[in-house]
Amino acid sequence: MSTDRRSRLVALRRELHRHPEPAWKEFWTTARIVEELRSVGVDELHVGRDALGEERLSVPDEAELDEWVDRAREAGADPDLVEAMAGGWTGCVAVIEQGEGPVVGLRVDIDGLPRAESTDDEHHPAREGFRSETGAMHACGHDAHATIGIGVIEAIKESDFSGTLKVFFQPAEEVIGGGKPMSESGHLDDVAYLFALHVGLDFPTGEVVAGIGDILAVTQFYTTFTGYPGHAGARPEEGRNAVQAMATAVQNLYGIPRHSEGASRVNAGRVGGGTATNIIPEEAFVHGEVRGETTEIRDFTFERAEKVFEGAATSHDCEVDIEIEGEAPSAESDEALVDVVHSVSSAHPEVTQPTRRGSLGGSEDATFLMQYVQDNGGLATYVGIGTDHPGGHHTATFDVDEDSLEIGVDVLSEAIETVCHERP
Repeated sequence: MSTDRRSRLVALRRELHRHPEPAWKEFWTTARIVEELRSVGVDELHVGRDALGEERLSVPDEAELDEWVDRAREAGADPDLVEAMAGGWTGCVAVIEQGEGPVVGLRVDIDGLPRAESTDDEHHPAREGFRSETGAMHACGHDAHATIGIGVIEAIKESDFSGTLKVFFQPAEEVIGGGKPMSESGHLDDVAYLFALHVGLDFPTGEVVAGIGDILAVTQFYTTFTGYPGHAGARPEEGRNAVQAMATAVQNLYGIPRHSEGASRVNAGRVGGGTATNIIPEEAFVHGEVRGETTEIRDFTFERAEKVFEGAATSHDCEVDIEIEGEAPSAESDEALVDVVHSVSSAHPEVTQPTRRGSLGGSEDATFLMQYVQDNGGLATYVGIGTDHPGGHHTATFDVDEDSLEIGVDVLSEAIETVCHERP
């Protein structure tokens, strides 16, 4: 890759890093991606509603969305594009047609996390002047993902690729909310091969993992307990204590049986309730998740969690409401595409450690897109592009080794060209 192209990739990644937006608020990010895609000659673009199916999860309320719309406009986003994304319909699909051949997809995610970024001078973005300006943070490398996606498009347009490439710039991965509507958009219906990617994951710069496995299925939930208030001193018997119901549920969640066919996870990540020390609390909540090594194990665990919540509510004479906020199935990378990526990465001079298989150990809603393609008879793989990151994922000091941008573009574009010619 030329020095000029590398400089442009680095500059774009840093620009995206300065303007992170959380799930369903990626107004400026989507508009900036569209602007860049147009500049490299992409004519077919589907933005917002045109890129997504109808069912979305974990969409913020209107006031919160409006605040980020105003921020995007103030930051210089195209007002027509922002208007087209009103209501949180963010993300886009870019389509490049170059003659006869297979339809190949590449999925990259674009949202940031609602957390502050380090101001320490030892933190590279702070030291070099591209630290976040929004109060959110690209603490998981999605700025690099979007940059690699654009770089792949540019490389494919300059190659002898014959076929159609669709790049899915997916919103709302961090809340497990964007994968499902993007998979149901209709744009995946003719995709024969799908690549998804993630940088880092504790794989160092120079390592490329051709097929990430152990992607856990996940369901995220928000459970509300409703009781009845009472004076804690004068009339405690009149109250129905929602915090007692919540506490019982949290205790019993961790007693859900394990499954003989694979790993499961349960976490009550955020809990709360009550208003004052002298009032029997009438409301309480549990914000948590369950995961499973397979979708079936995830479902088993969530069904048991529902029974735990219902039992806790009954035992304390409360009502309970369980809302699913996000979910994604498990998925496996297909061996035929693993072979392609491993072969390409093995031949790349900057890939010092080509690896066939690796573990994610977490969840990712790219699995919706992977499963959709696989259910239609296609092939999919989830590729790990190693990058040295001084802080762990989702921490204030996370950063990306920008040398990995070039590696990601090269490996993925060459893999896409390979499936065009070899049709595995």
